[in-house]
Amino acid sequence: MKHLILTAVLVSGLTLLAASGTKAQQDSLKRKKFDINYGLGVTIGEKRDSTGKIDQSKGRFVGGITFTRFDIGFSRLIDNGSFSLSPANDFLAYKGAKTSTVSFDVLQFGYRFNSNFKIYVAGGFDWTMIRLKKDITIQSNTPDLTYINEPIMFSKNRFSSSYVHIPLNFELRTKENRNGNRFYVVFGPEVGFLLNGKVKQISDERGKQKFKDDYNFAPFRYGGTFRVGFNSLALFAKYYANDMFDSAPQKGLKNMSFGITLGLN
Repeated sequence: MKHLILTAVLVSGLTLLAASGTKAQQDSLKRKKFDINYGLGVTIGEKRDSTGKIDQSKGRFVGGITFTRFDIGFSRLIDNGSFSLSPANDFLAYKGAKTSTVSFDVLQFGYRFNSNFKIYVAGGFDWTMIRLKKDITIQSNTPDLTYINEPIMFSKNRFSSSYVHIPLNFELRTKENRNGNRFYVVFGPEVGFLLNGKVKQISDERGKQKFKDDYNFAPFRYGGTFRVGFNSLALFAKYYANDMFDSAPQKGLKNMSFGITLGLN
Protein backbone atom coordinates (compact mmCIF):
# COMPACT_ATOMS: atom_id res chain seq x y z
CA MET A 1 0.00 0.00 0.00
CA LYS A 2 2.76 2.47 0.87
CA HIS A 3 4.33 1.87 -2.56
CA LEU A 4 1.03 2.65 -4.29
CA ILE A 5 0.61 5.84 -2.24
CA LEU A 6 4.18 6.92 -3.02
CA THR A 7 3.64 6.29 -6.74
CA ALA A 8 0.40 8.27 -6.75
CA VAL A 9 2.03 11.20 -4.95
CA LEU A 10 5.02 11.27 -7.29
CA VAL A 11 3.00 11.01 -10.50
CA SER A 12 0.47 13.57 -9.25
CA GLY A 13 3.26 15.95 -8.32
CA LEU A 14 4.87 15.68 -11.73
CA THR A 15 1.49 16.18 -13.40
CA LEU A 16 0.86 19.34 -11.39
CA LEU A 17 4.38 20.55 -12.19
CA ALA A 18 3.81 20.07 -15.91
CA ALA A 19 0.39 21.72 -15.70
CA SER A 20 1.71 24.76 -13.84
CA GLY A 21 4.48 25.18 -16.41
CA THR A 22 1.97 25.01 -19.24
CA LYS A 23 -0.22 27.66 -17.58
CA ALA A 24 2.79 29.90 -17.00
CA GLN A 25 3.83 29.79 -20.65
CA GLN A 26 0.26 30.45 -21.78
CA ASP A 27 -0.02 33.49 -19.49
CA SER A 28 3.31 34.93 -20.57
CA LEU A 29 2.76 34.38 -24.29
CA LYS A 30 -0.87 35.40 -24.84
CA ARG A 31 -2.14 35.55 -28.39
CA LYS A 32 0.84 33.44 -29.54
CA LYS A 33 0.37 30.21 -31.41
CA PHE A 34 1.36 26.98 -29.72
CA ASP A 35 1.85 23.54 -31.14
CA ILE A 36 0.51 20.41 -29.43
CA ASN A 37 2.75 17.57 -30.62
CA TYR A 38 1.10 14.17 -30.33
CA GLY A 39 3.99 11.98 -31.60
CA LEU A 40 4.66 9.42 -28.86
CA GLY A 41 2.63 11.44 -26.37
CA VAL A 42 1.31 14.94 -25.84
CA THR A 43 3.75 17.80 -25.38
CA ILE A 44 2.87 21.47 -25.17
CA GLY A 45 5.06 24.49 -25.68
CA GLU A 46 6.38 24.77 -29.23
CA LYS A 47 5.69 28.36 -30.29
CA ARG A 48 5.12 28.96 -34.01
CA ASP A 49 5.66 32.12 -36.03
CA SER A 50 3.28 33.69 -38.55
CA THR A 51 4.33 31.22 -41.25
CA GLY A 52 3.45 28.22 -39.08
CA LYS A 53 7.07 27.22 -38.39
CA ILE A 54 8.37 26.59 -34.88
CA ASP A 55 10.31 29.58 -33.61
CA GLN A 56 13.69 28.05 -32.62
CA SER A 57 15.35 31.35 -31.70
CA LYS A 58 13.55 31.94 -28.38
CA GLY A 59 13.42 29.99 -25.15
CA ARG A 60 10.20 28.26 -24.19
CA PHE A 61 8.74 25.87 -21.67
CA VAL A 62 7.97 22.36 -22.87
CA GLY A 63 6.18 19.61 -21.04
CA GLY A 64 3.25 17.30 -20.67
CA ILE A 65 2.35 13.63 -20.97
CA THR A 66 4.79 11.62 -23.06
CA PHE A 67 5.42 7.95 -23.78
CA THR A 68 9.01 8.13 -24.91
CA ARG A 69 12.64 7.28 -24.09
CA PHE A 70 11.83 3.58 -24.04
CA ASP A 71 15.03 1.93 -22.78
CA ILE A 72 15.61 -1.78 -23.32
CA GLY A 73 18.89 -3.52 -22.63
CA PHE A 74 20.99 -5.59 -20.25
CA SER A 75 21.78 -5.23 -16.56
CA ARG A 76 25.01 -6.14 -14.81
CA LEU A 77 25.89 -6.47 -11.12
CA ILE A 78 29.13 -4.86 -9.94
CA ASP A 79 30.50 -6.37 -6.74
CA ASN A 80 32.84 -3.83 -5.12
CA GLY A 81 34.21 -2.78 -8.49
CA SER A 82 34.27 -6.23 -10.09
CA PHE A 83 31.89 -7.91 -12.53
CA SER A 84 32.70 -11.21 -10.77
CA LEU A 85 30.53 -11.91 -7.74
CA SER A 86 32.18 -12.50 -4.38
CA PRO A 87 31.52 -15.75 -2.45
CA ALA A 88 28.98 -13.89 -0.28
CA ASN A 89 26.99 -12.95 -3.37
CA ASP A 90 27.58 -16.04 -5.48
CA PHE A 91 23.97 -17.17 -4.94
CA LEU A 92 23.02 -14.21 -7.21
CA ALA A 93 24.93 -15.70 -10.16
CA TYR A 94 22.90 -14.83 -13.24
CA LYS A 95 22.52 -15.50 -16.95
CA GLY A 96 23.92 -12.39 -18.59
CA ALA A 97 22.00 -12.73 -21.86
CA LYS A 98 18.69 -12.94 -19.98
CA THR A 99 19.32 -10.34 -17.27
CA SER A 100 17.64 -7.23 -18.59
CA THR A 101 16.27 -3.76 -17.97
CA VAL A 102 13.25 -1.90 -19.29
CA SER A 103 12.21 1.68 -18.57
CA PHE A 104 10.18 4.51 -20.07
CA ASP A 105 8.98 8.02 -19.20
CA VAL A 106 5.36 9.13 -18.95
CA LEU A 107 5.77 12.80 -17.96
CA GLN A 108 8.27 15.53 -18.64
CA PHE A 109 8.63 19.24 -17.94
CA GLY A 110 11.51 21.51 -18.88
CA TYR A 111 12.81 24.53 -20.72
CA ARG A 112 14.32 24.69 -24.19
CA PHE A 113 16.81 27.54 -24.30
CA ASN A 114 17.33 27.25 -28.05
CA SER A 115 17.35 24.70 -30.84
CA ASN A 116 20.45 22.98 -29.43
CA PHE A 117 20.00 22.90 -25.64
CA LYS A 118 17.21 21.77 -23.31
CA ILE A 119 16.91 20.92 -19.60
CA TYR A 120 14.01 18.83 -18.38
CA VAL A 121 12.84 16.64 -15.51
CA ALA A 122 10.87 13.49 -16.31
CA GLY A 123 9.00 10.77 -14.49
CA GLY A 124 8.52 7.13 -15.38
CA PHE A 125 9.08 3.51 -14.44
CA ASP A 126 12.11 1.21 -14.41
CA TRP A 127 12.45 -2.58 -14.11
CA THR A 128 15.57 -4.69 -13.52
CA MET A 129 15.13 -8.43 -14.13
CA ILE A 130 17.85 -10.83 -12.95
CA ARG A 131 17.68 -14.36 -14.38
CA LEU A 132 19.23 -16.50 -11.65
CA LYS A 133 21.33 -19.53 -12.58
CA LYS A 134 20.85 -21.49 -9.38
CA ASP A 135 17.80 -23.37 -8.14
CA ILE A 136 17.18 -21.18 -5.11
CA THR A 137 14.33 -19.12 -3.70
CA ILE A 138 15.03 -15.66 -2.34
CA GLN A 139 13.31 -15.33 1.03
CA SER A 140 10.86 -12.54 1.90
CA ASN A 141 10.50 -10.58 5.15
CA THR A 142 14.08 -11.12 6.29
CA PRO A 143 16.44 -8.52 7.83
CA ASP A 144 19.11 -9.32 5.22
CA LEU A 145 18.92 -10.83 1.74
CA THR A 146 18.76 -14.61 2.22
CA TYR A 147 17.80 -17.68 0.19
CA ILE A 148 17.14 -21.41 0.41
CA ASN A 149 18.35 -24.14 -1.94
CA GLU A 150 15.54 -25.97 -3.68
CA PRO A 151 15.43 -29.72 -4.50
CA ILE A 152 13.91 -29.04 -7.91
CA MET A 153 15.07 -27.51 -11.18
CA PHE A 154 13.58 -24.22 -12.35
CA SER A 155 13.23 -23.54 -16.07
CA LYS A 156 12.88 -19.87 -15.10
CA ASN A 157 14.01 -18.21 -11.88
CA ARG A 158 13.70 -14.46 -12.20
CA PHE A 159 14.44 -11.96 -9.42
CA SER A 160 13.32 -8.43 -10.28
CA SER A 161 12.73 -4.94 -8.93
CA SER A 162 10.57 -2.05 -10.12
CA TYR A 163 11.10 1.64 -9.39
CA VAL A 164 9.51 4.98 -10.08
CA HIS A 165 12.37 6.99 -11.55
CA ILE A 166 12.83 10.75 -11.88
CA PRO A 167 15.71 11.80 -14.17
CA LEU A 168 16.99 15.35 -14.63
CA ASN A 169 18.34 15.50 -18.18
CA PHE A 170 20.56 17.93 -20.05
CA GLU A 171 20.11 17.60 -23.80
CA LEU A 172 22.54 18.81 -26.45
CA ARG A 173 21.70 18.36 -30.12
CA THR A 174 23.13 19.41 -33.46
CA LYS A 175 21.42 21.35 -36.20
CA GLU A 176 19.07 19.41 -38.44
CA ASN A 177 20.59 17.86 -41.55
CA ARG A 178 18.91 18.12 -44.95
CA ASN A 179 16.53 15.29 -43.98
CA GLY A 180 15.50 16.98 -40.73
CA ASN A 181 17.46 14.58 -38.46
CA ARG A 182 19.90 15.40 -35.62
CA PHE A 183 22.53 13.89 -33.35
CA TYR A 184 21.78 13.98 -29.60
CA VAL A 185 23.76 13.76 -26.37
CA VAL A 186 21.65 13.48 -23.21
CA PHE A 187 23.03 13.10 -19.68
CA GLY A 188 22.12 13.80 -16.08
CA PRO A 189 21.38 12.44 -12.60
CA GLU A 190 18.47 10.17 -11.73
CA VAL A 191 16.73 9.11 -8.52
CA GLY A 192 14.38 6.21 -8.00
CA PHE A 193 11.85 5.03 -5.39
CA LEU A 194 11.17 1.33 -4.94
CA LEU A 195 7.74 0.01 -5.87
CA ASN A 196 8.37 -3.66 -5.16
CA GLY A 197 10.52 -6.70 -5.73
CA LYS A 198 9.34 -9.94 -7.26
CA VAL A 199 10.38 -13.56 -7.65
CA LYS A 200 8.93 -15.48 -10.61
CA GLN A 201 9.65 -19.19 -10.94
CA ILE A 202 8.60 -21.90 -13.36
CA SER A 203 9.18 -25.61 -12.74
CA ASP A 204 7.57 -28.92 -13.69
CA GLU A 205 6.87 -29.73 -10.05
CA ARG A 206 5.28 -26.43 -9.00
CA GLY A 207 4.24 -24.82 -12.25
CA LYS A 208 4.33 -21.02 -12.35
CA GLN A 209 4.80 -19.15 -9.07
CA LYS A 210 5.08 -15.44 -8.25
CA PHE A 211 6.04 -13.82 -4.95
CA LYS A 212 6.20 -10.11 -4.12
CA ASP A 213 8.15 -8.37 -1.37
CA ASP A 214 10.69 -5.57 -1.10
CA TYR A 215 13.42 -8.28 -0.86
CA ASN A 216 15.78 -5.75 0.73
CA PHE A 217 16.14 -3.76 -2.50
CA ALA A 218 17.27 -0.21 -1.74
CA PRO A 219 14.12 1.87 -1.09
CA PHE A 220 15.84 4.88 -2.65
CA ARG A 221 18.53 4.84 -5.30
CA TYR A 222 20.49 7.44 -7.21
CA GLY A 223 22.78 7.43 -10.18
CA GLY A 224 23.26 8.84 -13.66
CA THR A 225 22.31 8.24 -17.28
CA PHE A 226 24.15 8.95 -20.53
CA ARG A 227 22.67 8.68 -24.03
CA VAL A 228 24.06 9.35 -27.48
CA GLY A 229 21.85 8.99 -30.50
CA PHE A 230 20.62 10.02 -33.89
CA ASN A 231 17.05 11.08 -34.62
CA SER A 232 14.83 8.82 -32.45
CA LEU A 233 17.34 6.01 -31.75
CA ALA A 234 20.13 6.10 -29.15
CA LEU A 235 22.51 4.03 -27.05
CA PHE A 236 22.29 4.44 -23.28
CA ALA A 237 24.23 3.55 -20.15
CA LYS A 238 23.04 3.88 -16.54
CA TYR A 239 24.97 3.50 -13.31
CA TYR A 240 23.50 3.52 -9.82
CA ALA A 241 25.93 4.85 -7.25
CA ASN A 242 24.37 3.47 -4.08
CA ASP A 243 24.13 -0.19 -3.09
CA MET A 244 21.53 -2.30 -4.86
CA PHE A 245 20.33 -3.89 -1.59
CA ASP A 246 19.71 -2.53 1.89
CA SER A 247 21.44 -5.60 3.30
CA ALA A 248 24.77 -5.67 5.15
CA PRO A 249 26.19 -8.83 3.45
CA GLN A 250 25.59 -7.19 0.05
CA LYS A 251 27.41 -3.97 0.88
CA GLY A 252 29.21 -2.67 -2.23
CA LEU A 253 26.99 -4.57 -4.69
CA LYS A 254 25.80 -2.10 -7.31
CA ASN A 255 23.87 -2.17 -10.56
CA MET A 256 24.46 -0.80 -14.05
CA SER A 257 22.64 -1.20 -17.36
CA PHE A 258 23.15 -0.47 -21.04
CA GLY A 259 21.23 -0.87 -24.28
CA ILE A 260 19.19 1.09 -26.81
CA THR A 261 16.71 3.93 -26.41
CA LEU A 262 13.70 4.16 -28.74
CA GLY A 263 11.75 7.37 -29.14
CA LEU A 264 14.45 9.77 -27.97
CA ASN A 265 12.76 13.14 -27.40
